[in-house]
Amino acid sequence: MTYEIEIGRGKRGRRAYSLDDIAIVPNRRTRDPKDVSVAWQIDAYKFDMPVIAAPMDSAMSPETVIALGRLGGLGVLDLEGLWTRYEDPQAVLDQIGALQDETNSPAVTRRMQELYRAPIQPELITSRLAEIRAAGVTVAGSLTPQRTQEHYKTVVAAGVDIFVIRGTTVSAEHVSKDHEPLNLKQFIYELDVPVIVGGAAGYTPALHLMRTGAAGVLVGFGGGATSTTRRALGIHSPMASAISDVAAARRDYMDESGGRYVHVIADGGMGSSGDIVKAIAMGADAVMLGSALARATEAPGKGWHWGQEAHHLELPRGDRVNVGTVGALEEVLFGPGHHTNGTSNLIGALRRSMATTGYSDLKEFQRVDVVVSPYAGN
Repeated sequence: MTYEIEIGRGKRGRRAYSLDDIAIVPNRRTRDPKDVSVAWQIDAYKFDMPVIAAPMDSAMSPETVIALGRLGGLGVLDLEGLWTRYEDPQAVLDQIGALQDETNSPAVTRRMQELYRAPIQPELITSRLAEIRAAGVTVAGSLTPQRTQEHYKTVVAAGVDIFVIRGTTVSAEHVSKDHEPLNLKQFIYELDVPVIVGGAAGYTPALHLMRTGAAGVLVGFGGGATSTTRRALGIHSPMASAISDVAAARRDYMDESGGRYVHVIADGGMGSSGDIVKAIAMGADAVMLGSALARATEAPGKGWHWGQEAHHLELPRGDRVNVGTVGALEEVLFGPGHHTNGTSNLIGALRRSMATTGYSDLKEFQRVDVVVSPYAGN
C-alpha cells in the first residue's frame, strides 16, 4: 500500500494530516472523569499531568517553572534566554511588551535582536537553576544544539535533573565543514541525566535520535503560533502524521533495543485542549506547550508570546504575537474554565475526553479510534 500522491509529473509526495484533520471516535464504554489518570513518568521523574512547558521567555520564568512544577507538570527554562542574559530581565520584558502592536514588523524584530545580543552569563545559568532546585521541583533547562557544547558543563554542575536539547530540526547526523558538530550519542552516554532532544518530524530521523540514548524525542519544529518556519524555509510537517510516524519509530526501536522505551513528546501547534487530546491519541506520551501557558496571568510575556526564532540574528522566522490572557496558571490547566474555545481547564478537557471514550490512562488512550475529518471551520 502506498500513501503517495502525484503532485505533478516530476514529483510525488505522501499525504499528511494535521491535528485539525482528525477526530476522535467514542467507544462503547464511558467512564467517570474522576477515575481517569493523566499521570506520566519519564526516567525516574513522575508527573501528575503530561505537560512540559516550552522553554520560551514569554511563558517560562524561574517563578512560573516552579509554579508549574508544584501543579504537577514540568517547566523548562530557556538557558539562552533573557533570564541568563540579564540579572533583572523585567525591564527588557516590559520593552518587548511595549513594542508596537504589529505582526511582521521589521522594527519589532530588530529591537528584539538587539535585546538578545546581550551575552549569556554562566553564573546566571547556575543561579536560575539553583532557585528552581531550592523550590523542590524537578529542574529542567534547555539549550540549542549550537550552544550545548559551550554551556552543558555549567548546566550539569548546577544540578539539572532533565536536560533538553531543542532546535527547529535536530538530527543525530549533523554535518559541518567549519566546526566539530555535537556528537549526540557520545554526549548523552557521558551524561548522568536523562536527555530530551528534538525536533524531529519523521520516522527515520526520530529513530536515529532514539538510538543516541535520548529519553524523549520532541516531535515537530516547535514555535507553534509564533513560528514562521513554513513561510521562511518552506519546512512544515503536519502534526498528526508526524506524531504517528515517530510513535511507529518508538515501537520499532523497542523491538530493536530489547524493550527500551523512548517517550514521544509533541511540540508546537497545540494552543487548545482539543489539540492536546488529539496529540496523545496519535501516540504522544506528553505535550510541550508554549502559547497555551503564555496565556496565564503569571506568564512573563503578559499576553505576548515569542520564541527563539523571533530574534534569530541572521534569519528570524518567528513572530511576536498577542495571545492574550485567560486566567491564572492553575485555571488554565485545571479550571474552572470560563472559555468555550479550549484555552482553559486543559487537563480537565483531557480527562473528559478520555472518560468519554472509555480509557483510564494515557497509554490506553493512545489506542483510541480516530477518523480523518478535514477541518471545516467548526
